[in-house]
Amino acid sequence: MVSATTASSQATRVLVFAKTPVAGEAKTRLMPALGADGAARLAERLTMQTFDMLAASGLGPIELWCAPDVRHPLFTQAAGRHGWALHPQRGRDLGERLWSAASHSPGGLLMLGTDCPALTGDHLRQALACLSSQDAVLGPAEDGGYVLLGLRRAHASLFTDMPWSSDQVAAITRERLRHLGWTWSELAPLPDIDRPEDLARLPDALRDSLAGSAWQSGQHASCSRS
Repeated sequence: MVSATTASSQATRVLVFAKTPVAGEAKTRLMPALGADGAARLAERLTMQTFDMLAASGLGPIELWCAPDVRHPLFTQAAGRHGWALHPQRGRDLGERLWSAASHSPGGLLMLGTDCPALTGDHLRQALACLSSQDAVLGPAEDGGYVLLGLRRAHASLFTDMPWSSDQVAAITRERLRHLGWTWSELAPLPDIDRPEDLARLPDALRDSLAGSAWQSGQHASCSRS
């Protein structure tokens, strides 16, 4: 039997999943276009923008779930400045890490990463409003994944045996929500920045992160989205 975490009256937690922006380990799917250093620089800027958005939103409590650990200054400084909780991600794969964080304490939660610069505080507030009357809220990504998942209570089936980084994640999540008999709402799809073709969707404010990269110098012009 799959375990579940029962909803409580606690404030909805905002769980942010972030990876240390180390060259060769961060944004590896962007390395063919940006190189290891360029991909890491972009990862850092995306993470910083997400943190700035969360700080301006006034929502909380906010928890940073960090990989491989919490020691990077990007995490410790943000947590210290804003009073956010810091936790290391635990698990052998993404599904285990998400479930470990989701089941950390009871109550409602919003889960998001740092890959979607189009995600705003208004989207988070809309998701919270949906959770007042729905069991879940899904923020689909345009590539078939999702940029946000909100739950009034967590259930392990939403995270186990999932083909992460594929275009089936959102569809399978819907199927499993349906199997649980849960109601859910969906936000409008948003683009995330995972693959070379996604770079054409970067906001102008983030393009300076690509200075000196192969993509910025035009060597990967074919990466733009048609």
